[in-house]
Amino acid sequence: MTPYSLAFYVHAVTTGTVLGLRPTDSPDRVAAVLGPDFAESTFGGRAMSRDYGLTEFHFHRAHARDPWEGHHFGLQVHRLARRDRTVPGEVLRARYGRFTPRLRFEKLRRLLDRRGVPLVEIPEYPGNAPYYRTFWQPDSLTAVSFVAERGAHSTPALLRAGDVYGVHAPVTAREVETRRERA
Repeated sequence: MTPYSLAFYVHAVTTGTVLGLRPTDSPDRVAAVLGPDFAESTFGGRAMSRDYGLTEFHFHRAHARDPWEGHHFGLQVHRLARRDRTVPGEVLRARYGRFTPRLRFEKLRRLLDRRGVPLVEIPEYPGNAPYYRTFWQPDSLTAVSFVAERGAHSTPALLRAGDVYGVHAPVTAREVETRRERA
């Protein structure tokens, strides 16, 4: 992994942002930073996602006449294992260089620890256990999920145990508490 792409992940987990974009930013603001090259999906006129390759931003609105509001983003790190050079997206590649096919959770965690950015394990959703584990950064409200153990039909074939699956923000304290209550 290039030091620059590692810097991207460290910054995203530390700040809960992608290139300064917050989960609550509008579609226009996201496009202004990440560019016009995205795949868009809408769901019932009230939910929309924009897929930039590695990064996905999700938007919601109460009524079809209302403007879209940012809801959350995800870094789909598992997509890099496909070795498709277009996955990071043009803007991220131009800024951070090459992204390798795998991000090792322990490597990311060590880098965060050195910067005083702790990760706290939170209970996994029942449907994902025991194959995934999730760690939360309470200040940035960011969660990192990784493959804990391989499962033939539960984990991507190209990932190994210890590989990061994705990074998501925001993961609120209330969501963490709900996960703990259900565990």
